[in-house]
Amino acid sequence: MTHDHDLVLRPTAAQTEAALNPPLGRIGGDLVVETLAALGATTVFGLPGQHALGVFDALRRSSLRYVGLRVENNAGFAADGYGRITGEAAPLLLSTGPGALTSLAALHEAAAASAPVLAISSQIPTAGLGGGRRGYLHELPDQSASFRGVVKSVHTVRTASQIPSAVAAAWTSALTAPHGPVWVEIPQDVLLAETAIPVVTGVDAFPEDLPPRPELTAVAADLLSRAERPAIIAGGGVVRADASGKLRQLAERLAAPVVTTFGGKGAFPWTHPLSLQSWLEDRHTTDFLEDADVLLVIGSGLGELSSNYHTFKPRGRVIQIEADLGKLESNHPALGIHADARLALQALLETVTRRADPEAPARVRALLDRVAERIAAQDLTLEQDLLRSIRKALPADAPSFWDMTILSYWAWSAFDPKAPNSMHSAQGAGGLGYAFPAALGAAAADPTRPVLAVSGDGGALYSIAELATAKQYDLPVTWLVVDDGGYGILREYMTDAFGATTATELTRPDYVALAESFGVPALLTSPETLEQDLAKALSAPGPSVVVLPALLRMFAPTHLG
Repeated sequence: MTHDHDLVLRPTAAQTEAALNPPLGRIGGDLVVETLAALGATTVFGLPGQHALGVFDALRRSSLRYVGLRVENNAGFAADGYGRITGEAAPLLLSTGPGALTSLAALHEAAAASAPVLAISSQIPTAGLGGGRRGYLHELPDQSASFRGVVKSVHTVRTASQIPSAVAAAWTSALTAPHGPVWVEIPQDVLLAETAIPVVTGVDAFPEDLPPRPELTAVAADLLSRAERPAIIAGGGVVRADASGKLRQLAERLAAPVVTTFGGKGAFPWTHPLSLQSWLEDRHTTDFLEDADVLLVIGSGLGELSSNYHTFKPRGRVIQIEADLGKLESNHPALGIHADARLALQALLETVTRRADPEAPARVRALLDRVAERIAAQDLTLEQDLLRSIRKALPADAPSFWDMTILSYWAWSAFDPKAPNSMHSAQGAGGLGYAFPAALGAAAADPTRPVLAVSGDGGALYSIAELATAKQYDLPVTWLVVDDGGYGILREYMTDAFGATTATELTRPDYVALAESFGVPALLTSPETLEQDLAKALSAPGPSVVVLPALLRMFAPTHLG
């Protein structure tokens, strides 16, 4: 009798010959790039550095495409954007010490947003490891310790034979729900040493499924089927699981209104009769959700932004489906179901009973009207007109990436993404400088369609160096820079809190001239000409910059009273 675990795949004659006579001149770095290629990677991001040169030398002998950024943190953002768009683990190649540490903010964002990034860093030579102080360049007592609290998993290598398995294990970790960044580090001498290990061709790395427990989905289905006023909060987990279609089916079957979180933009059609859109920073929406007798939260931890700054207090029964175990019931008691959103939605679709509620669309419309009336009373037509202009100029299937700037905060609530997985921002960790390099990563993933990046002038200064990257690789990214002369949202926060500002005003360059100095076409626009100018830039090949001088305001918060 033969058991599955007894089966062994026998190598072909050609494979045996190649294994017995591997090409000469291969080093540890070749094992890294060969493993990545065997896993299905096609594009890698990063920067070379002294201790990592073994990997970069191996790229010459590889089919992998390399996209080199100018700053390690921006390379991390580019890998993040690539991972979000493709759903694949994006390799990020880094050097030791300062190079590695400079990527921390980007990996923090990837972790907060569950973006699959496979960071591979060099280490000092093995002779310097172990806690002593040998004085190697870039030496740290424990480099991986700086990343353990940020990434999903850490994988250390000390010999060449460990490389394929370590990289494959990291790949599996990055792509197992919840997705996230992972860390692999390999000493310099291991990367540089010649190796007789056969060429890496067969590597199995399959992400583990995370199905829901059936007894829990049975209870959830019963609660939803008998609910009088069900509602749904759809988070980024729905988008990452490619479960938007299943969410729509469930919402329609239950006649349940749906609000999408800022990380879940596009999880539900914006103009659907059951769509509450994304007005989470609004007391009317908070009241509506609190009134639900059964609230299904799927793919969201109900964190600060998704709970109107923790003022949301549900009165009904909460069902929370979440792949990240640490987020399950972390903010509200619930029927917690630890599962991938797609598998959980499928289980609910197989067990819920269809319910009728002809009044649900009217209740949704009434809520959106109340939100619109609140915004209209604040004389904020400029901000809304700008979003409408961007939406008209941007093709429906084109992805957009938004930095931490006032127009982005508006977009979280008010922008129609048109399609799932098409709108991304740095609202996970909230750091500046995300939009442009992340958009470059998305453009590297699919250069056949334009990509939009939106930054303020403060955030733009984090990413100026990547204009050289955009030009070098001719990536079709249009960068909209809203220039208000400072950190606009901090200006508002400080004025409201203290009556005056400190450190918010910035001396900034002529962004048009600066972009043109990199060989990137640029123009100065206005609110009246933005739609036309942006559409023209997006339709042109290669990178471009559009600068919009404008002083914008945020709508009034509703959580402070």
